[in-house]
Amino acid sequence: MRNKIAVIGSGFVGATTAQRLAEKDLGDVVLVDILDGIPQGKALDMYESAAIELFSSRVQGTNDYSDIAGSDIVVVTAGLARKPGMTREDLLLKNAQIIESICREIVRNAPDAIVIMVTNPLDIMTRYALHITHFPLQRVIGMAGVLDAARMCAFIAMELDVSPVDVNAMVLGGHGDAMVPLARYTTVSGIPITELLDETAIEQINNRTRDGGAEIVKLLKTGSAYYAPSSGAVKMVEAILMDSRRIMPCSALLNGQYGLDNVCIGVPVKLGRDGVLDIIELNLTGEERASLHASAKVVSDNFNVLIKR
Repeated sequence: MRNKIAVIGSGFVGATTAQRLAEKDLGDVVLVDILDGIPQGKALDMYESAAIELFSSRVQGTNDYSDIAGSDIVVVTAGLARKPGMTREDLLLKNAQIIESICREIVRNAPDAIVIMVTNPLDIMTRYALHITHFPLQRVIGMAGVLDAARMCAFIAMELDVSPVDVNAMVLGGHGDAMVPLARYTTVSGIPITELLDETAIEQINNRTRDGGAEIVKLLKTGSAYYAPSSGAVKMVEAILMDSRRIMPCSALLNGQYGLDNVCIGVPVKLGRDGVLDIIELNLTGEERASLHASAKVVSDNFNVLIKR
C-alpha cells in the first residue's frame, strides 16, 4: 500500500512541501486549504509535471478534511504571517485558533497520523497541537532544528568555501532569537568547526543562524522563507516513512530530558516509522544548558498564555 501524506495549507511553504514530497515519490499527497480552487489548481499543476519529473505519486487538492483519512503523516503549514501593527501575542493567539481547528480535523479524520508542525511560533504550536489532539508525544513533532541546522550549514559552507553536503550542524532550543547553535557538535567532514574557524567567525555564524528567517524576510520585503522550510519538513517525512532512524534536531516534548518538563523544544531526536523513537541527551556545558533552559522558558510562558485564555 502506498504511503499517504497530507499537507495542510497551500501557501508557499505548503505547496513547495507537497511538490517536493511528490517529486521524491514518498507517497500520494493531499493538499488541503480553506480557499476554494487554490489547492485544487496547485495540485493539478504539480501532477501535470509527473511525466516530466518522473514521479508516480498522485497529488490531490481539496477543501474537504475527510480526504486526509488514512494519512500516515500530516504536515501542518497553515497560519498567518505577522503583519504591521500585530504584536507577537496577536500572532500567537490567531494562529492558535487556526491550529486548534486543524488539530480537531486531524483527530476526526486521521487519528493514527504522525503530525509535523511547521506553523509559527513553531515550538508553541507543536505543544499546543499535543494539547489539543492528546496524541502520544512520539506522534507530534515540530520542524525547526532541521531548518536552523541547514541554515547554519550554509553559512559555514560560505565562510569556508566548502560543500554544504560535508557540513553537519547542531542547533537546539526554540525556533527564534533564543535558539542555541552548538559549535562543539558542528563539523565539516568530521572536523569540528572550532578547529577551522576562530571564535569571532563562529559567533557571526551563530548570530546569522538565529536571524536566518528575519534576514530572508528583510530581503523579500513582502514574504518569508519557503524553499528551505519545505526541505526541512520533507527530510523529516522521509526519515519517518523510510524508517531510517536518522538523528536530527526537532521540536519534541521533553519529560525530564535536559532537566526540562512538559515543554516542546528543539533537541536531537531519532526519527522512524513511529515518529520520535528516542531523544538524544547531549553533554552540555553549563552555559549551553542555561541557554537551552532560557529558550524553553520563553516557549513555556507563551504556551501558558494560550491555555489560560
